[in-house]
Amino acid sequence: MDMSHARAALAGPLLTAAIVSLGIAPGLAWAEAPGAQQTPPALVGGSEYGAPTPTPTPTIASPRPVVDALSVATPTPAGRPPRVALRIDEQGVGTVAVQVVVTLLSTHARAIAVSMGWVHTGRAVTVTWPRGATLAPGSYQVSVTAHDHHGRTLLRTVHSPGVAALTVATPAPAPAAGPKPAASTTASPTPAPAGVPSPAQTASAGAVFPVQGPHNFGGPENLFGAPRNGYLHQGQDVLTAEGTPVVAPLAGTILTTSYQASGAGYYAVEQTYVGFDFMFAHCEPESLLVGAGQSVAAGQGLCKAGQTGDATAPHLDFELWAGGWQVAGGEPIDPLPYLRAWEQDGAS
Repeated sequence: MDMSHARAALAGPLLTAAIVSLGIAPGLAWAEAPGAQQTPPALVGGSEYGAPTPTPTPTIASPRPVVDALSVATPTPAGRPPRVALRIDEQGVGTVAVQVVVTLLSTHARAIAVSMGWVHTGRAVTVTWPRGATLAPGSYQVSVTAHDHHGRTLLRTVHSPGVAALTVATPAPAPAAGPKPAASTTASPTPAPAGVPSPAQTASAGAVFPVQGPHNFGGPENLFGAPRNGYLHQGQDVLTAEGTPVVAPLAGTILTTSYQASGAGYYAVEQTYVGFDFMFAHCEPESLLVGAGQSVAAGQGLCKAGQTGDATAPHLDFELWAGGWQVAGGEPIDPLPYLRAWEQDGAS
């Protein structure tokens, strides 16, 4: 063997060893030699250049209840709390538990706290104040709290904080008492407030008796104005059997339906087209047939008589309000003359 062949035979193993020591695969090194066919190396891990990169899925914040609307009648005279209406919404949630608290700002003390229970989202509801609740003159704050079935609480933002101011004004002084009228020897019905029809007028217009079954008006304790524990009865009780249908006496629109464990039980409120608001209390569980915003005709079914809330026997507690139910300027009036007029016309 001459020296040129010996050097060539030795160069091959030495070059291969050098390439291996540098961490380069022999196949890759030879592929880069002039005239060799290049084979792209396999990719291990990472992203291939030019291939679309997956966009990470954004993290969506958990939905929370939010107050869409909060309406407070203010200023209001001292006494009965004003009408407070609200609407709560939450994406993908049907009901939320709601509480409304009225706080006196001068002392930061709670004046009234109302648990409204589970209310439907996306619907306007009206707060039902505890019977006998009153507010003295002063500046108050009405605050709404809520949580859903997952424990998520109310989301308060600049545009929907869930609070509203309430001013309770000092009542005007009562006029000086004049001479008492002479006593009448014959009883006369209490006149209807100005601007609302009389019992006879509503009967002539086709008013329907609200309880569609055998009934009676009970005793003195069931009358309008009868004393209760710390307040006066604001309606007339119509005693009847459990499950008796309750209907709308006149056409109108349902203002709200709700539940009050310590008072009215399951109830509905109707605003009529003649200036009255009606309240139907103590309905049987799961018997309400109407919802807020629904139009109803005279004689249309509303619920069934029951004894929910603070009732001890099946009956309908029927309230009749002039000027708006539980609003500033609204007042309950004795519904018995109207009930007797409707009953007398054969609607029982």
